[in-house]
Amino acid sequence: MSEQLTDDETTGASTEADTESGTTEGGAARPSKVQRLEHEGDIAADYLEELLDIADLDGDLDMDVEGDRASVQIGGADLSLLVGRNGEVLEALQELTRLAVYRETGERSRLMLDIDGHRAQQRERLAALAETSIAEVRESGEPVSLEPMSAFERKVVHDAVAAAGLTSESEGAEPKRHVVILPA
Repeated sequence: MSEQLTDDETTGASTEADTESGTTEGGAARPSKVQRLEHEGDIAADYLEELLDIADLDGDLDMDVEGDRASVQIGGADLSLLVGRNGEVLEALQELTRLAVYRETGERSRLMLDIDGHRAQQRERLAALAETSIAEVRESGEPVSLEPMSAFERKVVHDAVAAAGLTSESEGAEPKRHVVILPA
């Protein structure tokens, strides 16, 4: 005797009521978003710890959940090799770590990796650049185009511009994609 399965049963999708109640079809409690992000951080930390061991580097790992993404920071002795020129190695390590999380969870991760405070310093530098550029736009009434930036850098600038009450757009194609700050 064969049974026909509904679309929800074949895809494993849960109903809206199940999602809201935090349970799956089998009645098991579904982890909260924060728990899922903490799990991503744990997977990432394990992966990065193994990487540090292989490279024979000392580093202290700190995991956190910032907004809607897991965050892992590595600090310690000289880790500049893991940052690389202009953060290129850091970007590559972040992508590899996201792949390790995906391999374990089957879900795309937006995990953010920082090494030796590099991203924190970048944020400060970019916030200052955005502030100067915002003042220039307000004074001149003309759009200001910034130099090409990585997606992370553009996001920092877009957030600063939005907080100042102006709008901005990303224009161009990688690797020359840049932010344009528009007058109000």
